[in-house]
Amino acid sequence: MKKSSLLLFVLGCTFTALTFAAATDGMTSGKAPLKSAGPLAFGPEGVLFVGDSAGAQVVALDTNDHTAATAVPMFEIKGINQKIAAMLGTTADQITVNDIAVNPISKKVYLSVSRGRGPDAMPVIMRVDPQGNISEFTSAKYSTVAIADAPADAKARMQTITEVRYVDGKVLVAGLSNEEFSSNMRAIPYPFAKTAAGASIEMYHGSHGRYETNSPVRTFVPITIKNQEYILAAYTCTPLVKIPVSELKAGAKIKGTTIAELGAGNRPLDMISYKKDGHDYLLMANSSRGVMKVDADHLDTYSSITAPTDITGVPYKTVDNWKGVVQLDKIDDKIAMVLQDSNGSLDLRGVALP
Repeated sequence: MKKSSLLLFVLGCTFTALTFAAATDGMTSGKAPLKSAGPLAFGPEGVLFVGDSAGAQVVALDTNDHTAATAVPMFEIKGINQKIAAMLGTTADQITVNDIAVNPISKKVYLSVSRGRGPDAMPVIMRVDPQGNISEFTSAKYSTVAIADAPADAKARMQTITEVRYVDGKVLVAGLSNEEFSSNMRAIPYPFAKTAAGASIEMYHGSHGRYETNSPVRTFVPITIKNQEYILAAYTCTPLVKIPVSELKAGAKIKGTTIAELGAGNRPLDMISYKKDGHDYLLMANSSRGVMKVDADHLDTYSSITAPTDITGVPYKTVDNWKGVVQLDKIDDKIAMVLQDSNGSLDLRGVALP
């Protein structure tokens, strides 16, 4: 090897090591003190963020999962809830899968699981490799950041964190606070230093015919519109709302822009964004309206909804062959990993994006 090539190799290895170190800087060795395991999101270098509503905290786990995948996982695991139950020494009716997330490096799938029901349910993180092998994951290193203004009421407390995403050095956290305007969005710098108050979110709900400040964002994706970063947030019953990331400052009161009403009697479950054939799309799984495919090319052209209305705004199509999807995450812009409910049996599979 030539000296110049050797130097570049050494510098590359050093940079990679420093990147890993920065992503896990300040972490504590040992098993993370999770009280619940809810929304999941991946950050830099295989760091997995877990929303822990019961513990009123976001937990960062060092997965030590840095090896790039050699193939896209296209496995199918039928009855994964039954398999997890057997591994954890219980029955499938005592297993709830709260979220899934795909490590963008290794393509391994992580699942946040509750073993048991109610406030005493045990949080567990499971991992599935690209060959479909299931194992329990226990962190070797972790860090936490507290949510200081979590609701005191037990029911509302479990909605302290309804969604988590990592964007440009910050962990974005949606949920409820104990403030008068309890719908909240936090932008927490990572690596964690100290907790920060979030911004209160107000939005107009067309099917209810009023402004609302106490309904939590159920799921959201970061999206760029006209070179500006936004959160595109979905609420129960089902308004779709734009929120500028630049306004997510501690103590701020933000009025989001409602650009779609997608139908009453429905709860959004999960959402991803992707590109296909040069166009931007969103996919949103729902409790009663299937999986919606939304054209996201021209979201800046839709007027703000500020009057009572039914389904209107950004149009969507239902993906008819994606039945029972309760969670999904993008593997790449061609393949998604989905968790589908088939009469109580949860099936995990890789599928082509529509």
